[in-house]
Amino acid sequence: MNKSQGGGAWWLPLARLASLPHFYQVSGRWLPWLTAASLVVLLAGMVWALAYVPPDYRQGHSFRIMYVHVPSAVVALAGYYLMAVSGAVALIWRVQLAEILLYACAPLGAWMTFLALATGAIWGKPTWGTFWVWDARGTSMVILLLLYLGVAALYDAFDNKRTAARACAILSLIGTVNIPIIYKSVDWWYSLHQPASLRLWGESSIHPQMLYPLLLMIAGFYLLFAAALLLNARLELLRRERHTGWLARRIREQIKEQGNVAI
Repeated sequence: MNKSQGGGAWWLPLARLASLPHFYQVSGRWLPWLTAASLVVLLAGMVWALAYVPPDYRQGHSFRIMYVHVPSAVVALAGYYLMAVSGAVALIWRVQLAEILLYACAPLGAWMTFLALATGAIWGKPTWGTFWVWDARGTSMVILLLLYLGVAALYDAFDNKRTAARACAILSLIGTVNIPIIYKSVDWWYSLHQPASLRLWGESSIHPQMLYPLLLMIAGFYLLFAAALLLNARLELLRRERHTGWLARRIREQIKEQGNVAI
């Protein structure tokens, strides 16, 4: 092996990791474990939050919707970053797996954003006396929902999915400007929405008795999003690669393995 060959070998593990056959095989093994883990963590977090956390001294029991509202909002924002990073990789290096992940994130992120908006409105009525105001936080979250829906619609509008992925990548990258606005909106502008109680840096203002089940619920939502993302990506992979030889061989192998197990 000459020097140029040895120097260029660093990318081979990354290329194998990003190959569609490898992803299809690995994701099939991960999916049941991620699904089971998400259900266990979410169940444990929900029981902890509903049965063992005392009511808030101001909001009473209505604050418990926080255990759905906050995790869905956190994952909605993280999902957009993942979509934008996948878009950048797809746009620069033309990696097919990144194109698939870009599309797979869009409907899931839209559902998470919708859930955050809906639970926020339900929480807002007893807390602030109204379901909705067009403040900076709420408006920027609506824009996030529209960006997710826009990426999903734009992808489905093209017959050529490679072209669709490039268009969606540009839209997702442009939309990243909205994410720091969502994070900092309650600090930059006056709003009914309270300042962030949960902070990555610095001390969180939420009581530890309420914080720990919230962190567990956030972990559960991340696991659920990961499982749904793998499932959605596998479905899109099957749709794009349904006429390829490698996928037909892999499906035949899976049918044969399942038949042997059944026997």
